[in-house]
Amino acid sequence: MVKALTSEVVKDYGISAGADVVGVAASKDFGLALDGFRPADVLVGCRSVVVLGAAFSSAVLDDVLEYSASRNVMLTKMTEMAKSVAKRIKADGYKVKAVSASGGRTVVVNGCKELFGHVSLKHAAELAGLGVIGKNYLLTNLQYGNLLWFSAVLTDAELLPDSKVQFDMCDNCNKCVEACPVGALDSRGSFGKKGCSKFFVIEDRRFKIKCFLCRTVCPYGLGK
Repeated sequence: MVKALTSEVVKDYGISAGADVVGVAASKDFGLALDGFRPADVLVGCRSVVVLGAAFSSAVLDDVLEYSASRNVMLTKMTEMAKSVAKRIKADGYKVKAVSASGGRTVVVNGCKELFGHVSLKHAAELAGLGVIGKNYLLTNLQYGNLLWFSAVLTDAELLPDSKVQFDMCDNCNKCVEACPVGALDSRGSFGKKGCSKFFVIEDRRFKIKCFLCRTVCPYGLGK
């Protein structure tokens, strides 16, 4: 039996699961995503994308090992959070698909192989009204800055989407662009994991990250 479901109820599911912020985006608004990476490509009949965000401590930004460890813990936490919310929506009678912040598919873009998540979570978060993507290509929230990790739940439930937030975070600021050691933020065309790959290694299938200046130099990085 299908239970009537609202955005407010689904957001309560997210908060109960441990999310600090929850937003809803309409599947139809992902038209600019690459073929194969739209919500409806991942879940046939998808109408809504429920985006879950949880903050991590700014204290880990003082040490690259602590930052890497925190990232790995948060990825696991966000995956479990999405599974928890998906389970509850499924129990209400709807199709669901939990989307983790880890994993994805490799595609060739401009002659280079790049790993893309099944759905871009930061773009989903922007569409769900949880913040804006700045020049550092990080989703920045007015309260939590860029200290949020995300996961999502795709569903065929028709939910009322949130409005995108409107604020000009970057204006004429170029601190992150100037700080990037590989020029990955110089333009949309130069952004990608190819340059950043010089600053992380993979051991035991987990990332160890050596550079995150794009987070730390941002005046909005730590939020309010």
